[in-house]
Amino acid sequence: MKYIDEFRDGAVARRIADRLAAEVQPGRRYSFMEFCGGHTHAISRYGVTELLPAAVRMIHGPGCPVCVLPIGRIDLAIHLALERGVMLCTYGDVMRVPASDGLSLMKAKARGADIRMVYSAADALKLAREHPAREVVFLAIGFETTTPPTALVIQRAARDGTTNFSVLSCHVLTPSAITHILESAEVRQYGTVPIDGFIGPAHVSIVIGSRPYEHFAEEYRKPVVIAGFEPLDVMQAILMLVRQVNEGRAEVENEFTRAVTRDGNVAAQTAVSQVFELRTSFEWRGLGEVPYSALKIRPAFARYDAEQRFELTYQPVPDHKQCECGAILRGVKRPTDCKLFGTVCTPENPMGSCMVSSEGACAAHYSYGRFRDIAVVSV
Repeated sequence: MKYIDEFRDGAVARRIADRLAAEVQPGRRYSFMEFCGGHTHAISRYGVTELLPAAVRMIHGPGCPVCVLPIGRIDLAIHLALERGVMLCTYGDVMRVPASDGLSLMKAKARGADIRMVYSAADALKLAREHPAREVVFLAIGFETTTPPTALVIQRAARDGTTNFSVLSCHVLTPSAITHILESAEVRQYGTVPIDGFIGPAHVSIVIGSRPYEHFAEEYRKPVVIAGFEPLDVMQAILMLVRQVNEGRAEVENEFTRAVTRDGNVAAQTAVSQVFELRTSFEWRGLGEVPYSALKIRPAFARYDAEQRFELTYQPVPDHKQCECGAILRGVKRPTDCKLFGTVCTPENPMGSCMVSSEGACAAHYSYGRFRDIAVVSV
């Protein structure tokens, strides 16, 4: 299959691994963060870590939109479904994110709430049209990848005069989170999370292009290589980062040239800017309050803003005391550093958000990497 099979060729992977081994400089350590959960999943699934030299460390970033959704936002959705009687629609992974009082959207559904899994915002709008007597709310999450479809659906609802549909917007922005990480004490002050460069998101970059990352190369002197999600994409991006570090360069390079341009999808960006505007602050799970890192619906479309429509007030809620998702999302800890990992917390019974989505660091390591942690005992 074009653009799939050729990017999973084992022989090519070994050649890239040999090239990496040859170009890694003796005595030097390289620490790269893959921001996007799709890359975290690919690294675990295809055993990319085992092909890397010991001097190259990959740090899992917060790039799973399900993982960074704070408890308080899930609580708002549960409140709408259980206490306000709305038909709540959202993506499948969101249904299982742990919330307050041992609840999740899935458990709230078991209590009688009308909560439905959909594949798109358009599915939610369709349900609103099919049930004109019900209030239908779409819980919208995701980075820049999923924001344009939400914007288009809001525009369509306004154009068609649909009055029983609204959106609880939890769309967040990638560049703001990267800035927050680079400004964090763990990176700048204490150096407990050394970051020599970033693997830039794939799908996000299709929408926003490579231009927004140029700031990180210029201001923070951190190279960024945008990469696709296939294993050879990731390995080639790591090789490109190693070369930049060796040469003392800090540039934005695009490995994913088959899909990403410098300016991105201008039509999608225009739709988003017409419907959404920046929030001054938004809480991310694991990162806390991040300035100008999320989107809210513009006043012109206020009738489709569930926060305004139902007069919702956001209340932050702390994570489970023993859950290390916050530290894992910041790159401070690995999944295996959490006492709950693989025992109390599993994909079937997630205690933290990182174990919910297949793109979460904990879920990816549980599915593909945990057996490599078991020491081989010779008999």
